[in-house]
Amino acid sequence: MQKEEWDDEKKEQVLKEELETVNQASALWARSKSDITPEQYTEFYKHISHDYTAPLTHTHNRVEGRSEYTQLLYIPSRAPFDMWDRNKRGGIKLYVKRVFIMDDAEQLMPVYLRFVKGIIDSNDLPLNVSREILQESRDIKAIREGSTKRVLGMLEDLANAEGDEAESKKEKFASFWKEFGQVLKEGVGEDAANKDRIAALLRFASTHNDNESQTVSLADYIARAKEGQDKIYYVTADSFAAAKNSPHLEIFRKKGVEVLLLTDRVDEWMLSFLTAFEGKDLVSVAKGDLDLGKLEDEAEKKQHEETETQFKDLVEKMKTALADKAKDVRITFRLTDSPACLVADENELSGNLVRMLKAAGQAAPESKPILEVNPDHPLVQRLKYEEAKFNDWSHILFDQAALAEGGTLEDPSAFVKRLNEMLLNVSK
Repeated sequence: MQKEEWDDEKKEQVLKEELETVNQASALWARSKSDITPEQYTEFYKHISHDYTAPLTHTHNRVEGRSEYTQLLYIPSRAPFDMWDRNKRGGIKLYVKRVFIMDDAEQLMPVYLRFVKGIIDSNDLPLNVSREILQESRDIKAIREGSTKRVLGMLEDLANAEGDEAESKKEKFASFWKEFGQVLKEGVGEDAANKDRIAALLRFASTHNDNESQTVSLADYIARAKEGQDKIYYVTADSFAAAKNSPHLEIFRKKGVEVLLLTDRVDEWMLSFLTAFEGKDLVSVAKGDLDLGKLEDEAEKKQHEETETQFKDLVEKMKTALADKAKDVRITFRLTDSPACLVADENELSGNLVRMLKAAGQAAPESKPILEVNPDHPLVQRLKYEEAKFNDWSHILFDQAALAEGGTLEDPSAFVKRLNEMLLNVSK
């Protein structure tokens, strides 16, 4: 029995020696960068990733200091089919002194960078390292932090490229964003140490170019901001069409103020962590009171106060009529074409987030929206003199506002019935 155990140990030792010999012979990452051709880097990527397409870019470095290790990291050119599986192990292979230790060492890279492929070869870890040891190792923490910064550096090099290669690199970043942008957004909430660097890499659609291509950075937005504008405005929706046509954008389009159009499912979660960028608050155009700051002159403010006084009685009547639906009713100046819109209170969930939670089968806090009405719209002005059908008109305005922002009605048949009655009365 002892002889058999000795034989097993000897076989294991021989196998380790053979593996070490093979690894030393084929460890491309251990060679000098000047001795490796671009074709060799690409072929090595295809070998370790089982991907037949070339990577977008890579980084190859030897790190010395508190921890000594070599990293050869790649950013793929396309997303894997299982990218949205957050329980999937990472794509980093761990070596210790060129000896292969394990595939998919997820402790070496944060979850939001799970698309990164490559090799990390440590000089400090023991050969018998386990996944449990990796979770508690200071060396692993240092490697993880260093590798994360290296990947973000690669992305910054593409996004902020200048000179002869600028166009090519920026095209690569645009390709990266299309494939992995939504995953990178997860890092805003998961990596506090690098939140600002990640925020600078984010790209969005906006009213500046009015198409669904996500090409606008927060720095671009600030550079184009109107004089006196101290906020970054955004709207969230479940589709680009809903965001682009949101009634909440009307006053911003009139004043030429750019608004970011956020439609990815991760955006609502991300925004709970990304509240400001370079000293400017991110503000939803569909939450709280409209505050245009210096974009609104004193004459406009005075006129608004007078209008609110004129419509005070109407607002009070609508509050009574819609007590079961609306938390409040108030005059708004964010609308130029639409008669009404719904907004969420400053500290409550947005209507879009509530709809997302319900669609996912999750409980959402019970809250009523605020109905804002446009005093310049003919339907609202008519209400000042309406008596018999006042309640019906109020409910129609509320339901229309809910539909305009992509919501659903609790009682669609009641809305249709009221609307038909109104149409029949108008036609007589």
